[in-house]
Amino acid sequence: MGLVVFVFGLCVGSFLNVVVYRLNHGLSPFQGRSFCPKCQKKILWYDNLPLISFVFLGGKCRFCHSPISFQYPLVELFTGILFVITSFLLIGRTDGLLMIDFELWIKLFYYLFITASLIAIFASDFRYQTIPDEIVCLAVLISLPYAIYYMPLAFLTAIGASLFFFGLVLITRRKGMGMGDVKLAVLMGLILGFPKIIVALAIAFLTGALVGVILVLVNKKHFKEPIPFGPFLTGATWISLFWGQKIWQLYIGKLFF
Repeated sequence: MGLVVFVFGLCVGSFLNVVVYRLNHGLSPFQGRSFCPKCQKKILWYDNLPLISFVFLGGKCRFCHSPISFQYPLVELFTGILFVITSFLLIGRTDGLLMIDFELWIKLFYYLFITASLIAIFASDFRYQTIPDEIVCLAVLISLPYAIYYMPLAFLTAIGASLFFFGLVLITRRKGMGMGDVKLAVLMGLILGFPKIIVALAIAFLTGALVGVILVLVNKKHFKEPIPFGPFLTGATWISLFWGQKIWQLYIGKLFF
């Protein structure tokens, strides 16, 4: 069952690549077959197998021999891995998937959906410096009823997180934050609730600052040059989703209480 979940994750990751590319180029993710961004020729079905096709093609398009971005196999691979980890953390053993009840199935698919959404936002902001509204709004619509049922106060957390980021947007005049981060904060609040949202923000700001300093020191970025913050927020959200409560109790919570 772990292998089944991994392969399923690879296929979802392949679709996420399509979604990220097309949303950032004004195209529908659901119309037409996949095509090469360089030569525009449609990709053959056996050249579109997750991970496998990239390896056998040597990382190049069959027709124009243009390099295929490493984003594609990496997104597929990490989606597969995170799907397996998510299933394991929720169920305990992936071979127990066939034995879980209906409510746990709903929780599993919700967590897998959130994982996929966070990966798509990560890839989009990292590659194109955009956080597509289509992805965030869909994730919010799916998360809202789940949060109302399981975490009624998460709605207030979402409002608080979005107001916090909106304040940062006003202070930085959109040079350090954008409205995409504000919308993402709403999703984070619904997914995590309190106090996990505090853990996620702490992780995101700490890792973002650390990476920023490293990039400046190695001359990859200038001091005032912004870096995409979405990848740090999405990564911190996924970590906090599973370990946020423990991190709060062991470390962050002790600083405040």
